[in-house]
Amino acid sequence: MPTLILRFPGGRYHATPWGHHVNEGLVEWPPSPWRLLRALLSTGYTALGWAGNTEQPMLSAPPDDGRTLILKLASVLPHYWLPAAAGAHTRHYMPLGVLDKGREKTTLVFDTWAQVDDGELRVTWDVDLTPAEEALLARLAERLGYLGRSESWVVARVARPGAPPPDGADCRPCEVQAVLGPGWEQVPLMAPLRAEDYGAWREATVADALASFPLPGRKPQKKLLDQRAMAEAPYPTDLIACLQADTTWLRSHGWSQPPGSRRVFYWRRTDSLEAGAPRGRVGTRSAPPVEAMLLAMATASGNDHALPPITRTLPQAELLHRALVATAARQGGHSVVLSGCEETGAPRKASHDHVHILPLDLDGDNHLEHILIWAPMGLDAAAQGAIRAVRQTFTKGGVGPLKLALVASGSLSDLRGLPGGYGDRLRALLGPEQGATGWVSLTPFVAPRYLKERGRNTLEGQVRAELASRRLPELGQARLVPLDENLSLSRFRHFVRCRQRGPSAPVDCGLCLKLHLVAPVRGPLVLGYASHFGLGMFSVA
Repeated sequence: MPTLILRFPGGRYHATPWGHHVNEGLVEWPPSPWRLLRALLSTGYTALGWAGNTEQPMLSAPPDDGRTLILKLASVLPHYWLPAAAGAHTRHYMPLGVLDKGREKTTLVFDTWAQVDDGELRVTWDVDLTPAEEALLARLAERLGYLGRSESWVVARVARPGAPPPDGADCRPCEVQAVLGPGWEQVPLMAPLRAEDYGAWREATVADALASFPLPGRKPQKKLLDQRAMAEAPYPTDLIACLQADTTWLRSHGWSQPPGSRRVFYWRRTDSLEAGAPRGRVGTRSAPPVEAMLLAMATASGNDHALPPITRTLPQAELLHRALVATAARQGGHSVVLSGCEETGAPRKASHDHVHILPLDLDGDNHLEHILIWAPMGLDAAAQGAIRAVRQTFTKGGVGPLKLALVASGSLSDLRGLPGGYGDRLRALLGPEQGATGWVSLTPFVAPRYLKERGRNTLEGQVRAELASRRLPELGQARLVPLDENLSLSRFRHFVRCRQRGPSAPVDCGLCLKLHLVAPVRGPLVLGYASHFGLGMFSVA
């Protein structure tokens, strides 16, 4: 039994069921047997050098082994194993080139797909192939470039004989089993008729059509022969010709469904194509961990002055953190790197290796327009998936959501190489590759414990303890920076310094510090209360 295994590198499968408009938002899942056979035929002509007729595709003929392969696959309904998938779509307002009251008219267009990520689709035909046919199927699979729409890239291969099926849900023809019970649903798919069934139907149908134009005993006139040819033209000569019919030919002969095709019903699990965000069955795409990801933040209007001020660093980080944790839970469960807690709810012993969410002002206008998400333990595939999935956040007093977009991902060394003014300000936060010993507050430092005049909980003692907890070099010198030394520091008094959800600051007081360490250290350097949410950030002095 030949088995075809399909993987979609783009993570998406685009295909609209036959007889439906693209704006109905429907996805043909699984791919119909009719679509699969047409894709194999097309690959033979485009990639294997089969002699095709570009002007009249229906007259093209595959080689003998290609013909017998397609007819054998068409003689049975295949069996599917479906990977976890979720329905998704985008909306585009396409211009019509017509002005209406001074504005160009647009029309709403949907682009719908099945989000399959790294899942593999398995298709099995219960037929016996010759060695030549098996080899041809393998060559066709290797050269199959897309399935469905052109952006639905596919990588296919023929499974080894006896290989176990991949993880996924079973999908079988309804004619094999009439009722499966709760948890299953029927979906219509397009499948070919058996070659002999189509041949018998065509013979009877053509005979009826030609009955109106009987041949006389003498030599027929050209007009009669043309009439008989026109009467026979809507019926392709065989099933291969039916599979090769294009849309233009179908419309010219009034076909609403390709000749040689039939509607069949398949059973599939009710959650085979989830509506909305996937609930755990859709696996996150495998990806190596990265140190940091940089997001850009923008308003719908593009007005930079409507972005949150830098004084809202802490609440903006908290809002995004809640969205990331919730998104990770919807995608697959608990995320240690995003939550900072084990699955039991207990805080991690290495308390500073999980995620830091650092809102940034990289253009110097005192408004936040970027967010650096950094984790010393690395952002794994699940965390990256959640970060990519969150497309918006909010701000107090805003007229609408703020749009988020990923602009960079990789190591901190990669981010140090970003060009332009944004890159310069980011390098001041990250420090040089060789590290730096002098650092000054970028956002207020809030002491994590009550300040005392002497002992371990003096200001200097708490800074030393924070450095030790992050395994950083010891403090050589620390001093408070007076507000009149740098007038720009006067904004520190307006920063939000207490978390909305979480422990309150022991002392609601933000300090500006200048530190000198005994050895160079690379940033980001963040210390103190709410340092995972943007407070206590330092830049190179």
